[in-house]
Amino acid sequence: MDISWEDVRLFLAVAEHGSMSKGAKALRIGQPTMSRRIGDLEHRLGFAVFERSVAGAVLTARGQALLDPARNMSLWASELHRQVERAEPRLEGPVRISAPPGVAFDLLAPFAVKLRRLLPGIRLEVLSAVRYVDLARREADLALRVRANSARDLVTLHTFEFENAAFAAPAYVEQLPEGYTFANIDWIAWPRHLDDIPPNPQLRAMTPDFEPAFASDDFNVQLRACLEGAGAMILAAVEHPASQLSLLRRLALDLGEHSTGKMHLVGAKSALLVPRVRAVAEALLQALEPGGGPTNID
Repeated sequence: MDISWEDVRLFLAVAEHGSMSKGAKALRIGQPTMSRRIGDLEHRLGFAVFERSVAGAVLTARGQALLDPARNMSLWASELHRQVERAEPRLEGPVRISAPPGVAFDLLAPFAVKLRRLLPGIRLEVLSAVRYVDLARREADLALRVRANSARDLVTLHTFEFENAAFAAPAYVEQLPEGYTFANIDWIAWPRHLDDIPPNPQLRAMTPDFEPAFASDDFNVQLRACLEGAGAMILAAVEHPASQLSLLRRLALDLGEHSTGKMHLVGAKSALLVPRVRAVAEALLQALEPGGGPTNID
């Protein structure tokens, strides 16, 4: 029996997102269409690949056996697509970059303006999410990550260091007690289900019994709360034309070993052979380290 790549793509989306609705959203199709197509696939296979419930969709034992082959098929589909793109010399089309929400807000949004002037044929798509995307399977072309790369099919193009500091609205800083410490601060951070995302682990290491005074799963909501005086945030102390730091005041707190951070620009080796991806990577390198020397990718 033949199983089309489109069927495999639908199967993977549900398996990796845990529900029909989330899988459909990831592929930008309707949930009823997704449910019908998966039902058709199961009918042709002769067995169920998912157990459905109000909580989502969980792979059956037979569905689990299909997962690794489906992922391998996805990798080869991505590679086939890239082979076609390598033959296209024009610097046109979409390039997707994944980054943590704060980095996407502070760095990639301003970078998009410069890129539009430099490479007007390229459409930049920024995936601002706390989860890591699979670069090898072409969920994105490039990624900015706080963790160092260890995958063989990926390459780290650049690692740069930046300073971290605590910031708050002027009115909030003025009402703090003299000689304030970490324990005196109302911290703005990620909610419990994202508790492993920086700066929560760092704040927990520096603050006994740490609990955010305000939490959101959206960086923009966190920043707005900070600007309104709800508390303080740990932010990269990097000024640029679009930065909000000029509206905030830096707190007199020593972050110790957490006062510096690292960001890694990572790409799949095969993606960097696509001319438009390579051009965006080189432009981003120049933006990260202006005046830092040649930006050609070897």
